[in-house]
Amino acid sequence: MARARESLIDLDATSYYHCINRCIRRSYLCGDDKYSGNNFDHRRGWLVERIKLLATIFSIDIAAYAILSNHYHLVLKVNRDEALACSDDEVIARWYQLYHGCVLIDRYLAGEVLDEACLLRISEVVSKWRARLYDISWFMRNLNEFIARKANLEDNCTGRFWEGRFKSQALLDETAVLSCMMYVDLNPIRAKMADSLQSSDFTSIQERIKQYKSFQKQQIKLNEDVTVLPQPNSLLPFGKNKDKDSIPFTLFDYLELAEFSGKLILPNKRGSIDSNRPALLKILDIESDSWINTIKHFRRQYANFAGSKTSLIKCAHAHHHSWYKGCA
Repeated sequence: MARARESLIDLDATSYYHCINRCIRRSYLCGDDKYSGNNFDHRRGWLVERIKLLATIFSIDIAAYAILSNHYHLVLKVNRDEALACSDDEVIARWYQLYHGCVLIDRYLAGEVLDEACLLRISEVVSKWRARLYDISWFMRNLNEFIARKANLEDNCTGRFWEGRFKSQALLDETAVLSCMMYVDLNPIRAKMADSLQSSDFTSIQERIKQYKSFQKQQIKLNEDVTVLPQPNSLLPFGKNKDKDSIPFTLFDYLELAEFSGKLILPNKRGSIDSNRPALLKILDIESDSWINTIKHFRRQYANFAGSKTSLIKCAHAHHHSWYKGCA
């Protein structure tokens, strides 16, 4: 049975969420349409550009993304504390990048002297906008509606472009976050759209690798603290320490695990598979067989909540349910 969105997004349980949406039409969201002969690869650029713009407006960071031919994946991290710390003027400035606002706010911005009732109403409006700045539903609405309108205009048609609002999975612990990010980043390889991480176009892993390779070329010698590396400004950075404003793994460890996982998915890929488990699998005590099964079938293993057995039970009880589908 379908659940209300408010029951699926629980920021007290986790700030990480996996969001997916699929195109409903016969023609592809991106790629070649065999019926019309048109190529829609440029629409993937629309999505990436819009995602990054929204990340600068909303208090929601992009941990991972992958844009495929007829659907896309996002791993989002909600930064509620940032939104709550914003001043009223900053909230208004952010919201006005997307909407026209309202007449009363316009009068306030123009410096007009307003009475107490007007100021109270402004405070109510700003509070509503502030809450929306860390609301995944509003983030996804602004993404999907923009792409749908632009695609309809290009196709000279009207009607639905997406099959629904979006699907989401709450990532309840570090292992779930790591597994889901890897599942998203390896999507083109798993779908046989690419044979390497570097050739996986329109993915966050490709963007991170390009930044890393560029840094390597520019540096004759790395600093002693090799984890302090430039990372894409548009993506949530990796951090060695468990900083709430970064992904709690190092970039080196994640890239090592991604390369290892890619070879497991494509056994014929050039290069041997190291018999030693990557550092992250050792730290999180994950066996290689269990890991490969998870990154191949992450969506099937879990429903709206993903995590260890303990995490799933705890979250289910907090929501007054007996259990949530999933396996450790």
